[in-house]
Amino acid sequence: MLDSCLMPELAAEITLQPVRRHGVDAAIFFSDIVVPLKLAGVEVSIEPGIGPVMAKPVRTRAALNELQELHPDALEPIIRAVQITVAELEETPLIGFGGAPFTLASYLIEGGPSRELPACRLMMAHEPELFRDILAYCARITAVFIRAQVEAGASALQLFDSWAGRLGLADYQHFAAPHSRAVFEALDDLPVPRVHFGVHTGPLLGAMYATGATVMGVDYETSLADAAAVLPGVPLQGNINPDFLALPWADLAAHTDAVIADGMAAPAHVLNLGHGVPPETNPHTLTRLVAHIHEHEVQF
Repeated sequence: MLDSCLMPELAAEITLQPVRRHGVDAAIFFSDIVVPLKLAGVEVSIEPGIGPVMAKPVRTRAALNELQELHPDALEPIIRAVQITVAELEETPLIGFGGAPFTLASYLIEGGPSRELPACRLMMAHEPELFRDILAYCARITAVFIRAQVEAGASALQLFDSWAGRLGLADYQHFAAPHSRAVFEALDDLPVPRVHFGVHTGPLLGAMYATGATVMGVDYETSLADAAAVLPGVPLQGNINPDFLALPWADLAAHTDAVIADGMAAPAHVLNLGHGVPPETNPHTLTRLVAHIHEHEVQF
């Protein structure tokens, strides 16, 4: 997968296929949050059925000092892929993205995906300054990665914090939030919407938005109506439950209609899934779902 991300023509083609097939209103750039690590020289692979795996976890000051900064010249494959994609999309917008520092750092420290994050929690407790410095490094390379996408033509950016929901509010505000804020501040001159999204992050929505987002992504565990009450006046993105994609059509349609109704509580609503598409999903279901959603436009 990482090789595909760095082949401009292929990355562009993969980005474009969902737009062609399903008729969605925007494209999301095909890449991965660990791509900036790879471009900075970190030995990382994506293992089937596992996810990103680091050859050498970063758990000491010496290991951190060995990491290289991400030079803009290394981003040429990303820039070219975005340029090809934008040219093909014409009026359809492209969303660029990157991983929030806490999530990216969790992969670096744990060495791979981890639901409990034991190495991170140990470092947070006993070496908090080292932990913060690793997050600061991740913030810098993610900002460079996202900037390249936007300057090459992406119309919006999205910062994913997949593992932030494993933190309580106090730890999130103390450790994670300052570095997500650093990413947004580094991109503040870019005149595009800034979406922030995490999983299991209902209790963190206010703190996540405060890092500098202009749109808040909401996972499927929190209703959009509840999110709108927490974030009055804030545009929302989400949040069809991906599990419903495997249910009978009537159930999926009813659930989608309920999400659209909840989204009316926000000043603007970007309708999408509250997480990723399960691999076993029937593509025809996605096409039908998009068509069903577009039928609602006449009501607005």
